[in-house]
Order: sequence, then structure tokens, then C-alpha cells
Amino acid sequence: MPQVSRYPVDRKVEERMFEVFQKAISALSDRSDVESFLHEFLSPMEKIMLAKRLSIAVLLKKGLDYDTIQEILHVSPPTIASVSLQMKYAGSGYKKVVEKILDEEHVTDFWEKIQDALANIPHSKGASLLEQRKKRQKEKFASRKAF
Repeated sequence: MPQVSRYPVDRKVEERMFEVFQKAISALSDRSDVESFLHEFLSPMEKIMLAKRLSIAVLLKKGLDYDTIQEILHVSPPTIASVSLQMKYAGSGYKKVVEKILDEEHVTDFWEKIQDALANIPHSKGASLLEQRKKRQKEKFASRKAF
């Protein structure tokens, strides 16, 4: 686990460090920029640690129990409890991020279900919409190959 220096930083310096850090994070809007920054900024262990904490929060919000989370993520019950306490009693930061993740997941699930339902609807010509789309894609690819 990462260690923090035992030599404390002046309070004002610490506040300024966090201000700069927050601005740096919020300035990253492109996914590849975020990925690049995190890859270079965090050690592999730090990335895993942070990703596991966020995953614990998402799984708790989904209603999974400690044993299941422990089995899936290979984390200890105290780690799960720590995340749970943060989500219950701390500010809204954790909650907002977790809700955003779950909202995006629900939207993706919704559109996948719609697409699946539409794909299986038989068309008047007998083939499903999915089969028709695949046939059109093959024809389009074949026509490009001809040139």
C-alpha cells in the first residue's frame, strides 16, 4: 500500500497542492488524456487500489453483500466496510460518481435490449431486421471489394 511521508506539509501548502491536483483532474475531458495521465501519474498498485474502491462502491450500490464483493474483487471486509462508511456518511462525491456510472450502465442496457428486441422482429420478407442488416452489410462490403 502507498505510504505517506511522516513529515507533514504546511496546511496552506497542502491546500494549494489539492487545488492544483483537482484542477489538473478536471481539465482532462478526453478519455485518452485521462487514461494517459493516470497511467503515468499512478503506480500500478495505486491504480488497482483506487479501481477496487470504486468497484466496491458500485457493487454495494447494486446491493451485493460483503462475501460476494470479497470473492469478486479479492478485498478484505474492512476495506469494504470503509468504502461503505464513506458512501453512507461522507459527502456526496462518492454517491455522484457511483450514480453516474450506474445511470450510464442502465442507458447502455436499455439500448442493448431495444436493439435485441428490434433485431428479432420478423420483417414482412421473413428475415429479421438483424438478418437483413447483416445481408446489407455483406452486400456493401462485396461492392467495395469489387472496385
